[in-house]
Amino acid sequence: MNKHATILIADDDTDDRFLLQSVFEECGLPNPTVYVKDGLELIEYIRRSNNEYLVGLILLDLNMPRMDGREVLKIVKSEPQLRKIPVVVLSTSKAEQDINDCYDLGANCYIAKPSSFDVFTDTISTLIKFWVKLTHLPVIPESARLLN
Repeated sequence: MNKHATILIADDDTDDRFLLQSVFEECGLPNPTVYVKDGLELIEYIRRSNNEYLVGLILLDLNMPRMDGREVLKIVKSEPQLRKIPVVVLSTSKAEQDINDCYDLGANCYIAKPSSFDVFTDTISTLIKFWVKLTHLPVIPESARLLN
């Protein structure tokens, strides 16, 4: 992934956001990160035309207020300018129905948040290695920022 592409994280849990940021710093993540508290803020951020960098990866909590992860997936994966953005669902839910629903809606990956700090750190570190350092992602067109 382009080191200037933004990683957009939607999670309403402040502790999880803090843990993610700590792991990102520990991994030496070169990408800018933006945190939003719910799906509505995520969609508003993506559609804002003055973002300095394009979104290269979305880390999405499933159960959030105002607009949950399922609704975000429906929007992002249905719009041609956005559907190439990889979406990794990070959820406390291990329910088979939630997992199937997310993949049906176009999630690129589903990870159940580990409850142990060490396992959480290892999981996020591996996620960063894969999606940021190893994976070649498609270029998201500039027009993706201009959606209304």
